[in-house]
Amino acid sequence: MEISNEKIDSGKAFDWGKISSDYARYRDIYPQIFYEKVIERNLCLNRQKVLDIGTGTGVLPRNMYRYGAKWTGTDISEKQVAEAQRMSAELNQDIQYYAAATEELAFADHSFDVITACQCFWYFDHKKVVPKLARMLKKDGRLLLLYMAWLPFEDEIAGASEKLVLKYSPKWSGAGERKHPIAVPDIIYETFEAVYHEEYDIEVPFTRESWNGRMKACRGVGASLTPEEITEWETEHRTLLEKIAPETFCVKHYAAMLELKPKSMQPQ
Repeated sequence: MEISNEKIDSGKAFDWGKISSDYARYRDIYPQIFYEKVIERNLCLNRQKVLDIGTGTGVLPRNMYRYGAKWTGTDISEKQVAEAQRMSAELNQDIQYYAAATEELAFADHSFDVITACQCFWYFDHKKVVPKLARMLKKDGRLLLLYMAWLPFEDEIAGASEKLVLKYSPKWSGAGERKHPIAVPDIIYETFEAVYHEEYDIEVPFTRESWNGRMKACRGVGASLTPEEITEWETEHRTLLEKIAPETFCVKHYAAMLELKPKSMQPQ
């Protein structure tokens, strides 16, 4: 499904469904500590009911399934959901997935202990979504936002790769990331209050092949360029990596989490 938002890439349309197979193959890259940080907050474990919005190919539910939560994943892209269902089935995981826009979700009131949004919260219409999330959470429930990004100003390979994305997608707004707490619109704090946040440095291992795939599976390349442009970008990126990167290497990233709870004034 094609999406366009003036606040993202100056309104240039993108469609994650175009690269669902690459997304499934190359974007399951969160290190173990990423999940351990969630467990340390006593979230997403021990039969808690968890809703993962913007689940994509189900990376978060699949990798946290072993901790015992009961997961449901939703995503606007039918192709992304199909990949999530396929991979979870291969692992014999009982995870329910639904293709639906977050703005249109209609789960019953107080259905979930935790609602997670990993690498996606900025895509939603917050005016519509925030009241729904508060309504769907149980009393003392939590909204957990998760994020990870490479650091182009601290890592040569990430910086050079990012410049190449901007060559083909000059309005791509995913560039220039620096380590910072997760920021959310003020409207969020009309309904929720922050409980905890953390930001930490990590290094993520890649090969030339997997880093090329990871970069291709980003919004500025695979989700928005034409097939011809993607081929040209990929050829140029592979040549770049042969010049600046060994066969195996790590890329500097940072990860962040923001835990929120509904304000006590909210009806439960």
